[in-house]
Amino acid sequence: MRTSDMALPASGGADWRDYVSLLKPRVMSLVVFTALCGMLAAPGDIHPVIAFTAILCITVGAGAAGALNMWYEADIDALMKRTRGRPLPAGRIEPDSALGFAVTLSGLSVLVMGVAVNWLSAALLLGSILFYVVVYTMWLKRRTPQNIVIGGAAGAFPPVIGWAAVTGDVTLLPVLLFAIIFLWTPPHFWALALFVRSDYAAAGVPMLPVTAGQAETRRQVFLYTLPLVAVSVAPWALGLTGAIYGVSAALLGAAFLWLAIKVARNTATEPAEMQPEKRLFAFSILYLFALFAALVVDKVAL
Repeated sequence: MRTSDMALPASGGADWRDYVSLLKPRVMSLVVFTALCGMLAAPGDIHPVIAFTAILCITVGAGAAGALNMWYEADIDALMKRTRGRPLPAGRIEPDSALGFAVTLSGLSVLVMGVAVNWLSAALLLGSILFYVVVYTMWLKRRTPQNIVIGGAAGAFPPVIGWAAVTGDVTLLPVLLFAIIFLWTPPHFWALALFVRSDYAAAGVPMLPVTAGQAETRRQVFLYTLPLVAVSVAPWALGLTGAIYGVSAALLGAAFLWLAIKVARNTATEPAEMQPEKRLFAFSILYLFALFAALVVDKVAL
């Protein structure tokens, strides 16, 4: 059911903070950071003003994608405890206002990126927005438990966009950075889904813990961690980065794998008892920040 097909509370009382919350600023921070790291790791130079413009466009584009996601999912957000206070299900912003806001920001971010930076990075930014909104939000999320596996590609674009903003091309290293985030997304998101399973069940969203059960989800968290760790050290193994990144990736991967094993061995069924899942979810965010930070430090040190 789309937002326009449901009865939302009467709207009113929106202020600038509601529009900022539509942009999913917490999610955006990770997107912007990985894009910046991709830019800093790229060979060559970029004028500071153009670099700032590129990061601004990526920020606005990511926020616009989040706003479109909230617009489309207002009906299921209203059914879940952790999301029912968002501006659309709470009725503080009208659906048409949210849609216009999001579409305007999307168009502006891509246009400015193309004109001010280059059209390859603009095309990648447009692709990431469309993938998140159309492929993940509109097509996959309500239809298959593999939604986050395929849809995770949307969040893997930022370092590639940052790289392309500097170089105007895409080579092996940014492809590996894409693969790292792509493989990171399922264990990160399924760790969260395990202890908010009841929310997804109430909203009828076929997340893996709802359709396959908690034991299978825990097994999948572990299985996806294995290629994640392998791909994370691949840039070092292939000679694309130095030892600072390689050692950091190995240590961070070992910690991630250890937590994934803890999750796989856990048999708890109540959220209060799912401490390994909560620890893995929290660490997975730190993991990605630290891994990409190590990439930049390694580049500076070379």
